[in-house]
Amino acid sequence: MTSKLNFDRDAPKIGNYALGNTLGHGTFGKVKVGRHIITHSQVAVKILNRQKIKSLDVVGKIKKEIQNLKLFRHPHIIKLYEVISTPTDFFMIMEFVSGGELFEYIVKNGKLKEHEARKFFQQIISGVDYCHRHMVVHRDLKPENLLLDQNLNVKIADFGLSNVMTDGEFLRTSCGSPNYAAPEVISGKLYAGPEVDIWSCGVILYALLCGSLPFDDEHIPTLFRKIKSGMFAVPDYLNKQVVDLIVKMLQVDPLKRATVGDIRTHDWFKIDLQSYLFPSPNHHDDNIVDIDIVIELCEKYEVEQEEVTKALLNGDPSDQLAIAYHLLVDNKAMSDDEDEEPGQVNDFYIANNSPTHDNGFPMSVPSKPIHPERNITDSSLSVTLDENRKASASNAKRAKWHLGISYFKSLSPHIDDVPKSNNHGNGSLNSSINDMMGKNLFHDSGNNSRQKNSDDTMDLDDSPPETPSSAGCHQTMEFFEMCSSLICALAR
Repeated sequence: MTSKLNFDRDAPKIGNYALGNTLGHGTFGKVKVGRHIITHSQVAVKILNRQKIKSLDVVGKIKKEIQNLKLFRHPHIIKLYEVISTPTDFFMIMEFVSGGELFEYIVKNGKLKEHEARKFFQQIISGVDYCHRHMVVHRDLKPENLLLDQNLNVKIADFGLSNVMTDGEFLRTSCGSPNYAAPEVISGKLYAGPEVDIWSCGVILYALLCGSLPFDDEHIPTLFRKIKSGMFAVPDYLNKQVVDLIVKMLQVDPLKRATVGDIRTHDWFKIDLQSYLFPSPNHHDDNIVDIDIVIELCEKYEVEQEEVTKALLNGDPSDQLAIAYHLLVDNKAMSDDEDEEPGQVNDFYIANNSPTHDNGFPMSVPSKPIHPERNITDSSLSVTLDENRKASASNAKRAKWHLGISYFKSLSPHIDDVPKSNNHGNGSLNSSINDMMGKNLFHDSGNNSRQKNSDDTMDLDDSPPETPSSAGCHQTMEFFEMCSSLICALAR
């Protein structure tokens, strides 16, 4: 595949990469095809102008995308190999895929056959599950942000709107694309995070199968009313199993909405499901090292095997040997894929599918549902998927709320002990609540000194970003049930 690239001998270079033709233009800069000078591996180079980033006030957005992608190694998420900084620009060296956007694929082909739609959907859910298990919500999932490789495998891109979740934290940032946004997002309500990605995936599944959107209108207020109603048209040609899944994913009430666990166990989803998409928690294939590539690196860089092995184990994302190794692994995978049927995923993609701690060992976070399982109801409205319609929503100011979930287990035995006569005065009521709940159950961390929300400067060094916390999942429903019990007790 690299042999087809045309790079001028005098092509501009940045770091170890020669820059070729422009692939596209984005809000923050352009994307060019690139080639690693030593390994000749093909990459995509996202060029971000420092001045433009600052003038558009999107420093924080770009930092989030870089921090998230540096952590991820998944067969259906675009890889970020390294970031090169100059006084005028940032160069994000990323995985190159040649199949275009899933959006363009749907526009070109219309509604897809069920087996093809299911394959795409399974790959999307695998990537989303990986994000959620590592405490990251994408928040802007749509076909335009889903790229296809040469074998029509999905690659999730554009993590600029992602928020790294912390346990008990609700996100209150209205963002993303209106047609794919959940009701609680466009309403400006607090939301935990994972459930908004589930809604977006439900809209994407509908678009794959129908070639149109379940909620659409040129008049944004009307579009919002349709989304909040949860009513959409169900074409007669859809089978009952997939309709059941879509309806469960497009529940207006986020607590009744399907979880990733619900989707994974759904009968329609399990058909032809490939095992690599959801590896067991003890799956450690990311420690597999391709010895042929190690030998090739030793020859190209004139180093010993021990030096390459050390580079792979030290967990430094800026180590040039480690970067070159992963480029060659992916390049070999793409080369091998040319001999395979479209839709197959080579084992080399699977070999490094989990972020690592600084010591180089895999970070394994067991998959747990973020909110409890509930059932469904819903019915009928729709329009076409228009190639020219790529709406965007305004960003609201972020407000972080920590819901004291960590206190729940120690508090629940005392809920029934709430005094029933505390309605005589605010002093005694507040005293009783403080005695039972502790002083920090609810607190707005907007002014918390530990909060890192500085978007004024952008210091992108080569040190590895802090790994998201793996501390369990949101016990959202249990928390609200506890609140309900407390309110009922106080109302007596």
